[in-house]
Amino acid sequence: MAKLKIGDIVEINTAKGVAYAQYAHKHKQYGALLRVFRRIFDSQPDNFTDLVSTQPVFMCFFPLNAAVGRRIVSIVDNVALPSDAKKFPTFRTGIVDPATQRVGVWWLWDGEKEWRIGQLTAEQRHLSIRGVWNDTLLIERIESGWTPETDPT
Repeated sequence: MAKLKIGDIVEINTAKGVAYAQYAHKHKQYGALLRVFRRIFDSQPDNFTDLVSTQPVFMCFFPLNAAVGRRIVSIVDNVALPSDAKKFPTFRTGIVDPATQRVGVWWLWDGEKEWRIGQLTAEQRHLSIRGVWNDTLLIERIESGWTPETDPT
């Protein structure tokens, strides 16, 4: 198997069509960070330049090397990251209270440090939620149209 490279385009088959993500960063603890795009295709596009220039609907950590090795997803191209995607993004994170199924206190994380913010602002609700997702959760969220801002926690 070829070595993964930043900018690799990941093809994800779903029940609704073919979705795409871009390998954007590698974190020493969480692994491969994907930029996941909203659009679902009937077939593979001729090129991915326009797609990667759009804002991703969310970002998530994903065991990309294992998923490619097991042929759960495939690498179909490599496109340079847009300039605004080269900086590691800020995520939100918190612990869900089992009684309320909500996060009471939110934290922000920049890949190295985290800081407590309490409640989220409307703008912060758009930040991706830190976590490593398996292929089942990734596909489920793509198919359902899930976004960080509509997440109930």
